[in-house]
Amino acid sequence: MIGDEIRRLRLRKGMSLTQFAERAEVAKSYLSNVERNIQTNPSVHILKRISSALGVPFEVLLRPERDVVHEELDPEWRDLLHNLIESGIPKRDMRVFLDFTRWRLAQERQLQMAAPEDEKQKELHS
Repeated sequence: MIGDEIRRLRLRKGMSLTQFAERAEVAKSYLSNVERNIQTNPSVHILKRISSALGVPFEVLLRPERDVVHEELDPEWRDLLHNLIESGIPKRDMRVFLDFTRWRLAQERQLQMAAPEDEKQKELHS
């Protein structure tokens, strides 16, 4: 329900209900009722205030799917993505890069796991 989503987002932001009410300029008791799904049909006006206070797009609150993670991107990641898009790098090329990076990291992990075994072998032959 919408109240569960609002509460989840508020807690993710580390906001108390009092702070949330102040930022949204909505009565604390009303927000408490929304979060507890007592008030299940807040107005569009209230939802806009809530979304603004949470720093999320208004539409996030209206999505019926609750399994989708609605995390705000770290500003550094957002800038990086924006720069990638502006530079014209095709998505296909980024996928190739990601696949290569995953492969390289897997190779490094295998080498790190093999290193202790190599040390044991050296000690046995010493």
